[in-house]
Parts: sequence; C-alpha cells; structure tokens
Amino acid sequence: MRRSGVLLHISSIPSPYGMGSFGKAAYDFVDFLFDTDQTYWQILPLGPTSHGDSPYQTFSAFANNPYFIDLDFLVEEGLLIKDDIVSHFESDRYCEYDKLYDERFKVLKKAYHRFDLSDPEFKHFVEQQDGWLDDYALFMALKVFYQGKSWDSWPNDIRFRHSEQLTSFKALLNEDYHFYQFLQFKAYQQYFQLKSYANEKGIKIIGDMPIYVSYDSSDVWANPQFFHLDHKRLPIEIAGVPPDNFSKEGQLWGNPLYDWESLKKVDYIWWVERVKSSMELFDMIRIDHFIGFQNYYAIPFGHKTAVLGSWKKGPGIDLFHVIKRQLGDVNIIAEDLGVITDDVRRLLKSTGFPGMKLLQFAFDSREESDYIPHLYERNVIAYTGTHDNETTAEWFTKLPKEDLAYCLDYINHTQGNPVDSLIKATLACVADTAIIPMQDWLSLGSEARMNIPSTTGNNWRWRMKGEDLNDNLLNKMKSFTLLYGRGYHGKRG
Repeated sequence: MRRSGVLLHISSIPSPYGMGSFGKAAYDFVDFLFDTDQTYWQILPLGPTSHGDSPYQTFSAFANNPYFIDLDFLVEEGLLIKDDIVSHFESDRYCEYDKLYDERFKVLKKAYHRFDLSDPEFKHFVEQQDGWLDDYALFMALKVFYQGKSWDSWPNDIRFRHSEQLTSFKALLNEDYHFYQFLQFKAYQQYFQLKSYANEKGIKIIGDMPIYVSYDSSDVWANPQFFHLDHKRLPIEIAGVPPDNFSKEGQLWGNPLYDWESLKKVDYIWWVERVKSSMELFDMIRIDHFIGFQNYYAIPFGHKTAVLGSWKKGPGIDLFHVIKRQLGDVNIIAEDLGVITDDVRRLLKSTGFPGMKLLQFAFDSREESDYIPHLYERNVIAYTGTHDNETTAEWFTKLPKEDLAYCLDYINHTQGNPVDSLIKATLACVADTAIIPMQDWLSLGSEARMNIPSTTGNNWRWRMKGEDLNDNLLNKMKSFTLLYGRGYHGKRG
C-alpha cells in the first residue's frame, strides 16, 4: 500500500515550556496528521540527552527524555500546581537547553515529592523494566552525586561496580534513585497514552534507534563486557566515518564499539532486549547507520580526527537471524546511507528491510545517481531529506547550477515553490512509503535545519509554532497526499 508520513521530533512540537512534550500539542499534531491523510509520524530517538543535546548521544538506550514529560498533565494529576512551573523561556522557535537544564528538574522534583511511591502502576513499571531501569536510576543518581562527571572518573569501586558499594550508594542516594525511576514512569506513561491515541487515529509511530550508544551511559557502565574496552574500561577504538567529499577529516562520533564476539556468545542478548523494548515503544523502528552491522569504521581512541581509522567486519545477518528467531518479524527501516558496498546490499536484501532513498542525493548532472527516483523499488522509504540534511529550501539555494537545472527539469518545475515540486516528486515515486520533514512542508530555510553533522552547540533546537499548522498547510498536505495515492481515501486502519 502507498502511504506517507511526516518527520517531526517531539522536541519540535509547540510548547510554552521551552521544548515540545507528550502534551496536548502532540495530540493536536496527531489530529493534524489524521486530517491530512498521513499514516506515519516519524520521530528521532527519545533518550535523555547529554552534552551537546543530541538525541543520538544519550544516557541510556532504553530511557525516555524527562524533558518530554508534560507539565500541564502533571498539574491535572495534582502532582504540580501552576505556580510550581518556572518558565523563563524567551523563544517559541528554538529549544533553550541551558534553561531547561537549570529549571526543569527542580519542577519535576516537586511533582516527585507529591507522588506516592507505593502506587501499584509505578511498582509494576519498575518490575517490568527492571532489566535496565535499576542500573539507569542508580547511574543518574551517581551522576548527580559526582557533579555530572563521566563514570570513567568515578572512584574505582563504583566505576567497576563492586556489589557492596552499589548497595551502599543505592541506600545513600535513595531519593535521587527513586526520583529517576519516577521520571521514567511518567515519561513512559505519557508516551504510551499518546501512542495509543495516535494508533486509534490510524497513525503509526516510527521510532529511531541509533546503532551506537554513548560511552557515558548506563548501558556501557552496566554492561562493559559487550563493548570494546580495555582493562581500565576505557574504549580501545571508537566509532565514526572516514573522510569523504563532505568532510576532509571524516566524522569522529566518539561512541564505543561493540565486542561482537562477546555478544555472539550470549546470543546478542543486549541487542535482542534493545530491539524488544523498541518494538513495544514504536510501530516501526529506523535503525541509524545500518551499514555498521556489515562493516564498521574503527578509530583508535584518543585520535582527534577520523583520518586514521580502519574498516572491520560486523555481525552481518547473524544478528538479525537471532533477533527474528527470538522476537519474530520486526518492522525495521534500515538507514543505509553512506558507503554502500555489495556486501551491505546483500545484507539488506537478506533482511528484507526497506532502505532509505533521499531525493536531495539524486541530482548529479555528471552521472545517474542511485537515488534518482526512476531507479527506486517499492520496498524503500523515500524522503526529500532527513534531520541531518539541509532543509530542501536551503538545499535549492546551494545546488550547483548544472545540478539545479537537472533537478528542476526532472521534477518538471516551471513555476511556484520548488520545494513543493520536490515534495510532489517524492510522493509520486514508486516507493511504498514517503516521509517528508515538517520543515519542508513549511518551506523553511537554514533557520530550521535540525542538525549539521560533526558540529555541536546549535543543533536539535528548531521548534514549530502553533500557528504553523493552519488550514492552508492542511489543504496542501492533504491534496498532495491524495493526488499521489498515499491517503486512506476515507478508510482508516
């Protein structure tokens, strides 16, 4: 079936409190997707962000971001009163992470103090999520205790997880330990209520799973045996990608690499649990940097650039055979952008997962690109661009003259807004599914770009305004969607 959807992260939803949440505006957005005949809402990773504010660098692969807890819903529950909510935010267009960090946890602590820890739903949640929640809550309590320092600078008895010290610190940090459990309970609870509403409306949520996790995370601290670390539990090699046309020094991501041999010996249990958790959260999962399962780039720890790395073999199809054997069929989108070799193509074909095709990569006047729409198969996900790309409006201003002429001719653009013409070309292609970033539907430029890879300090900030979702946009989105046969035509489900 031909379907379409919108890419918009939770943080970009309108809110008076500095960042989007699982609150009323998210429900309004679901209604908007329903009214425009969309099927999918794609979001970025939900994890609690750390330094740099990237949702791809989080304190846990399993936890949700406490910033997404809606404060007004907590008021309705009686856990907050309006006067509790501190809101010194100046912008309704950009996330102000520094103010969120300074203010939000103080407010949430007030809600925690009014919460009954004997609540049966809370106790059930803690038991249900015990595989990761206990380690995460203690990790975050320790982060507070050690003033935000990375776990590799903690005293050895905690760094190496000596059991008697873990027990002692859990008692010492009892309040913060339960506070971080409470935050996850509320974040999960509000998320699942939102997802249930979306699913009832026929909207399916596509989640995003980074292939790698942060070194400074509860995942690595609690499971060092599954990562390529030395005897001091420091990374031996770290992740990234080599130099290319976009970056002469490559991209140094800094994430620890997996010890795939150790994971294989235990039937990839950590990965199976991670996929299982994501299956419960989402209707479909996009796995970032899918090519890393076949070949991954390893850079010696301590290097300042990605120039001197080397390619190594990943687990390949073996991992996905185990996942399928234990979990059954999983709805996965493979983010297969990057160095696509024949063995990566074979892996993708063996899994049956759809890959991604970006029209922003399609128009090279010197040669026919793999991303040109007339080469697409049905089992791909077509995008104008993603969160890592320029918005399409900005992209048009930077295309070389020959490529621009080729593009405009290909998409048959003669007048009006070229962004709309590229959206139409994306929706018109043979791919079963097409996803359009919200910034492109709004025809926004560089001011709305979500991320510039390999940079920090000004990413992940863009937010939508409430008035952006107006009747003109609704009518345009619905008409484009129906024009190319991607709507429900009145039939939901």
